[in-house]
Amino acid sequence: MVVEAEIFLAVLTCLKDPDEYVKKNVATLIREIVKHTPELAQLIVNAGGVTVVVDYVGESKGNIRLPGIMMLGYLAAHSENLAMAVIVPKGVVQLAIALSEEPEDHIQAAAAWALGQIGRHTPEHSKAVAVANVLPKLLQCYLRADASEDLQTKSKKALKNILQKCVHLPALEPLLHDAPPNILKHVVGQFSKVLPHDSKARRLFVTSVGLKKIQEIKAEPGSALAEYINTINNCYPEETVKYYSPGYSDTLLERVEQYQPSK
Repeated sequence: MVVEAEIFLAVLTCLKDPDEYVKKNVATLIREIVKHTPELAQLIVNAGGVTVVVDYVGESKGNIRLPGIMMLGYLAAHSENLAMAVIVPKGVVQLAIALSEEPEDHIQAAAAWALGQIGRHTPEHSKAVAVANVLPKLLQCYLRADASEDLQTKSKKALKNILQKCVHLPALEPLLHDAPPNILKHVVGQFSKVLPHDSKARRLFVTSVGLKKIQEIKAEPGSALAEYINTINNCYPEETVKYYSPGYSDTLLERVEQYQPSK
């Protein structure tokens, strides 16, 4: 058995081989080992394999890069600790670069999937992914008209996985303006979890025009999105919510025009 032969160090060294096909085959071997069980994945981590694979992903391009990307995704999928083992050596950064710069949809799809596996565990994991500016890129891949079905599906799934754990609000705000309704409900849902318990975040949400944007969203009465919006609005004085509601400035102007000062 390959594992019992304790050849990890020799295998990892081969990831630096000048021959691209040697490197790709070695990365594929590591991917297959990691994929099987958390215990086998941990052996790769203990041997220093994650840092080597992260470097490999950073130094490679195209299909040569693919098994390294997938290895990081399989590793992160096993557990919170193994996902953190990908985050620490800057694995998220290299996956984000691959997502942004690779022209092939199937490689972007693999990077999107891997990032989703990292970010789905805890708020700490999702923040590590969100601060790498991954969320707008995933949204872009999902909405791209000429994207493959696989890329759209994996980008959407990754977005939902990350959003459902993300409480780092600065990373979520851009999505308030760009996300379609099926993604927007997850974004607004996260704000509705955080704002009732964080006065500083409530203030920032007003000054960043987030509260104004919330008033512009047209939600179906009784829907989850409508409930989230109601929860957010209940965090503020009624007059503040009114002030940021569409058409309120026109109402104020009308009142100014109609006002008769006392003589």
